[in-house]
Amino acid sequence: MLRITTLNVNGIRAAFRKGLADWLKNQNSDIVCLQEIKIQDTDLTDEMRHPDGYTGHFHHAEKKGYSGVGLYLRQPADAITIGMGSPEFDAEGRILRADWPGLSVISAYLPSGSSGDERQTAKYRFLDLYETWLEGLMREHRDTGREFVICGDWNIAHHEIDLKNWKGNLKNSGFLPEERAWMTALFGQHGWVDVYRRLHPDTTGEAYTWWSNRGQAWAKNVGWRIDYHVATPGIAAQAQTATVYKDERFSDHAPLTIDYARN
Repeated sequence: MLRITTLNVNGIRAAFRKGLADWLKNQNSDIVCLQEIKIQDTDLTDEMRHPDGYTGHFHHAEKKGYSGVGLYLRQPADAITIGMGSPEFDAEGRILRADWPGLSVISAYLPSGSSGDERQTAKYRFLDLYETWLEGLMREHRDTGREFVICGDWNIAHHEIDLKNWKGNLKNSGFLPEERAWMTALFGQHGWVDVYRRLHPDTTGEAYTWWSNRGQAWAKNVGWRIDYHVATPGIAAQAQTATVYKDERFSDHAPLTIDYARN
């Protein structure tokens, strides 16, 4: 099996203080995709940079304490690529790609628009650029057979079953009609696959990966499913199991792990 885990750590330093390194040792993932690391390169400790058995790669935001993505790899990649060619959003540390023969795994952290209209407008601007970039990846897949798995915090819940209080969030960022329609097009006309939903088409509460820090959301499981594995059809069809880990809390997000059969 090829085991891939994604986790928005909401600050890598805090996640390591809460025991993430020990969990990684026991989790035995081949690839770990991190989002919202909120750290600069000079502040990474050796343990954060290279946890036991892993080599770390990072794309830091220029702004301190903000955004940033990472990859922990058990096997060296042939190539590591930072960003998607957008000066505005690459400066925020949102995309990191690792390539092996026939396979690319990408850690992605999409913007949130919850802080106000300005950031929601930026989110839509990102989605337009990201869609074009994803079309390029799909062309590469069709032309060469390369499979892609894009893991991360997409900051959009696609369907009503993807969050507890969907009626109360119809006008809120992360569940707006325009955002959901964008996801529908991604999984429809663009040909990408929501791997978790391929395995668990009807799961509700067990599928949630993020909980607000307000109002006992975690205790009451008032959550959202906004962390995804989004893949090209070939490797998506190889997915065997998908689990959301909730026994420990390293962040306001939970790790999502999917096992794929190796060809």
